[in-house]
Amino acid sequence: MRCAAAIVILLFAASAGAADLTPDCGAVPGWTQKRNARVYVPDDLFDYMDGNAEGYIIYGFEKMTGVSCTSGGNTIHIDYFLMGSPTLAWGVFTSNRHPRYGVETIGMIGQVMPRRAAFVKGRYYVELAANQDQRDALEAYAKALEPTVPGTTKLPAELKWFPREGLDTASLRLVPQSVLGLRMLKRGFVAKYADVRVFLVEEESPEAAAGVLAKLKERLSGAAPAGIGDEGITGKDRYLGQMCVARKGAYLIGAVSRAEGAALEARTKTLAARLP
Repeated sequence: MRCAAAIVILLFAASAGAADLTPDCGAVPGWTQKRNARVYVPDDLFDYMDGNAEGYIIYGFEKMTGVSCTSGGNTIHIDYFLMGSPTLAWGVFTSNRHPRYGVETIGMIGQVMPRRAAFVKGRYYVELAANQDQRDALEAYAKALEPTVPGTTKLPAELKWFPREGLDTASLRLVPQSVLGLRMLKRGFVAKYADVRVFLVEEESPEAAAGVLAKLKERLSGAAPAGIGDEGITGKDRYLGQMCVARKGAYLIGAVSRAEGAALEARTKTLAARLP
């Protein structure tokens, strides 16, 4: 009983410590904290970012702690968003990254722009915003704070399964719900290859994945078998165009395109072969 109680206390302490992690304005010389730190949870995040909070909550947002740092007339707001998992934290980053700017190796992944920066490490998505062009200070903060944030710097394993040839790397993202606009595909990864969109969805079990595949088969017109993975089908969706989808264990993988003659089966088969 004592051992069990000690384990519970340690787990609670670790959880509380992670949730209470707060940015340090002093991480970059010449900057000081303005006012007290801010703290938000899912129930009141709308008070802080009205109109944009849902974009964080759907990725498993749990808690945010932030500070505003000042230097002369310059201000940088730094917010730590604790998400449900490292993969979900990466997902928030991909939904917010600017497509015209490159990414950097800060933590798991990062991006620095003239007035905004962000990076991911472990379950944390860290966002920095300046009141004017402060690229150097934003980069300095991101690199100074990254070592103080706990967690993994490894990208989600699923990303390695998408073949790099022809991949639009900026398009690879985690869709938190309704992949391809289909409610039955609850959460998964999507990427673009020329005129083809490829997706990967993990279900709770092979049986659950088989059930979703059966529903997709009913949805597609002209559905025909495809020899991919454990079972596969091809057909045409009224809104998405031509579709190929297959099941491999608990995973659903596939490709869609409105272009005639798109290599949907080949893309799906290649992705299936890379899954464990």
